[in-house]
Amino acid sequence: MPQEHKLLLKYADAPDYSKDLECYERHGGYQALRQALDIKASTGADGNEVTAQAQLRKSVLDSGLRGRGGAGFSCGLKWSFVRHPNPKPVYLICNADESEPGTFKDKQIIYKDPHQLIEGMIIACWANHVNLAYIYIRGEFTEGAKILNTALAEARAKGYLGKDILGSGHDLEIHIHRGAGAYICGEETGLIESLEGKRAYPRIKPPYFPAALGLYMCPTIVNNVETLCNVKHIVEMGAEAFAKLGTPNNTGTRLVSLSGDVKQPGYFEIETGKVTLGELINDPNFGGGLRNGNQLQAIIPGGSSSKVLRAGETFKVDEKQMDLLDVPYDFDTLMKIGTMSGSGAIIVIDDSRDIIECLANLAEFYAHESCGQCTPCREGSLWMNKALHRLTHGEGRAEDPEYLKHIAHNIQGRTICAFGEACAWPVLSFVDKFKDKFEEKVSA
Repeated sequence: MPQEHKLLLKYADAPDYSKDLECYERHGGYQALRQALDIKASTGADGNEVTAQAQLRKSVLDSGLRGRGGAGFSCGLKWSFVRHPNPKPVYLICNADESEPGTFKDKQIIYKDPHQLIEGMIIACWANHVNLAYIYIRGEFTEGAKILNTALAEARAKGYLGKDILGSGHDLEIHIHRGAGAYICGEETGLIESLEGKRAYPRIKPPYFPAALGLYMCPTIVNNVETLCNVKHIVEMGAEAFAKLGTPNNTGTRLVSLSGDVKQPGYFEIETGKVTLGELINDPNFGGGLRNGNQLQAIIPGGSSSKVLRAGETFKVDEKQMDLLDVPYDFDTLMKIGTMSGSGAIIVIDDSRDIIECLANLAEFYAHESCGQCTPCREGSLWMNKALHRLTHGEGRAEDPEYLKHIAHNIQGRTICAFGEACAWPVLSFVDKFKDKFEEKVSA
């Protein structure tokens, strides 16, 4: 029977655990920071000095840690894009916006174990020569911002932040910046624009890759909450031990948000790739099965922007035939079957739902959240929303399914940021997977 593997959530839900610094230290908190600061420079195979910071950056790379915010890009490789030494100051931003519908995992860490995030950030800042960092937190997380500010004050008073941290000679300050609840601020360059006090219009890449031209046109690393928490555990365990968790190229654990038509919605921590979609939905240790004896209709596996999967589908993965519910929950397998694990948010839809209304709900959200900078997205998201409104109000046209696909194709790949794909992919996949349901709407 599959079980949770709690690494980041080891203490968060323990009955005797509180979010204050004293409790965190009692459970081994900030020992990883001390361990990181104790790393000494060494001599490389070429005879040149390898700094302690470079060793730590390589350890994160060797661990195989991939970003937990959506794209699943290698964290260590992302760090390597920043040049050291750098003539400009280097910044680090923690993306705590968590605005993808269906996602509520990072919130658990912020509200229940804030010092774990702060320790991970301090280690990441030390490794990348960062003296000023920000936590960009979603506007709706009012209590979360208060909790983090209290935790930062505690860390500052204990010498974990400020000048000469623990006698290391490293200076660091971390500030909280509250967003205003805009989905687009989850995109890293839109977030940076917002942090600078401007409208959150994503930047064109190239040339505005954050590692070169980020906050204040300086090198900037943007990682999400879960990713930065993992840095602390890589230091504690070592890269090799961390890489043994999960599966090859999908290392470590993964926080999963499970919602929709399951008996036990909630958040869970699993070894990446060691639990299947079917187990996450049906196992008593996870979702506990569907409610009211209903049957599975569809799964959105990685937040609302990921492509939908229809119940009963089969896939060929690495020469192996696989049923939908037997698909392991990891980055690579989900990509191979045409979708993604994204932010780790699984939305379960049973057969009591009108699937076209589900898509219409998503389309309305994306039409509302488009920042409006790019014409294909600004106009196309509204057109798709209107077409789906017709379909769900008995005014559908026979050509609407193809019309929706035509609009989505003209958005996809034609926008500055990935928001275009975020609103196009659900439409394309729903129309493709549920042609019969669209035909029923049109003929009704």
